[in-house]
Amino acid sequence: MPTPEQILAKLYELRKEYDDDREDPHYLALHHSFLFISYQMEAFRKYVKEAAEKGGST
Repeated sequence: MPTPEQILAKLYELRKEYDDDREDPHYLALHHSFLFISYQMEAFRKYVKEAAEKGGST
């Protein structure tokens, strides 16, 4: 299971793939997800930990 930081880094990487069109729905979804998660890292760390304990495939 990747760490919360690795997941956030992957979101950032995916967001960069759509960076040339900032009106693209994929870019907007990735961008806002990235921002929200980065602002709520403690809650995201807790979520990832709980998902890992439950055997989630996050």
